[in-house]
Amino acid sequence: MLDILDLLLTTGFWAATLRMATPLIFGTLGELLCERSGVLNLGIEGIMTIGSMAGWMWVFQGGSLWGGVLVAAAVGALFGLLHSIFTVYLGLSQHVTGIGVTMLTSALSYFIFRMMLPDVTTPPKITPFAPVAVPGLSQLPVVGEALFVQSPLTWLALFLVALVGWGLYRTPLGLAVRMVGENPMAAEAQGLNVHLIRTGAVMAGSALMAVGGTFLTLSAFDAFYIGMTNGRGWICIALVVFASWRPGKALLGALLFAFFDAMQMRVQQQTVVAIPYQFYLMLPYVLSIVALIVMSRRAAYPKALLVPFRRGER
Repeated sequence: MLDILDLLLTTGFWAATLRMATPLIFGTLGELLCERSGVLNLGIEGIMTIGSMAGWMWVFQGGSLWGGVLVAAAVGALFGLLHSIFTVYLGLSQHVTGIGVTMLTSALSYFIFRMMLPDVTTPPKITPFAPVAVPGLSQLPVVGEALFVQSPLTWLALFLVALVGWGLYRTPLGLAVRMVGENPMAAEAQGLNVHLIRTGAVMAGSALMAVGGTFLTLSAFDAFYIGMTNGRGWICIALVVFASWRPGKALLGALLFAFFDAMQMRVQQQTVVAIPYQFYLMLPYVLSIVALIVMSRRAAYPKALLVPFRRGER
């Protein structure tokens, strides 16, 4: 049987945990921004998919890696705008619109990929981001190589956790975003444009979701293939609840799920007991559901979440 202690002391295990958490960090931060403004964005799974395809296609066609990240962010923001038009301005169902955006973006991703590369039978490869070592810290025993030799996008994700947390709780703009998610009528009474703030938050959040998707093609892997997001978007929605809509706890939730996921992969590879592999695949989801139930019982959700705002109505 696998020695769990030996696993926890393995450098590669912790490096994989942080790497696997990165797209979840981007996606959870993006969904958190949307929901903090009062808009549920169920389009996250599709936006991550089209972000992964758009960034990869840009690089495959000769563009730079960071250019691919910017293209993915722009595409994500565009579909965030589409989501906002229907939910913020027209007041339509956020659930139905989000599912529609996911279906549209997922299908569009595969359609564009096949249109651009009609004769491809195996996913073409690119040169992805190379891991970057932090001088001095990367030389530390055990944790050095695991935590301080990572992709630039991983460092960007960790930086954004701090930036989003600071922005939401230490700036007037963050106060405005939280206000329109809690009491949009009071925000309007203060002269704030509720529709504009919500639209901006959804576009920014969707851009982060798309960057989370493009991490998969530009850093974790070197190719785009159908189904590569593998439900990560839906996990991010659950992680927002787990985090009680706070960026710091969102980072903790992403790392927790990635820890379970990395562990099931190691256990599946090393155990000698004849257990169906599906059991190991479901472990991170089951454990995450348990953690979600425990952590979300006292979660304080934005009061205006899912509530459309119409000017002049009381």
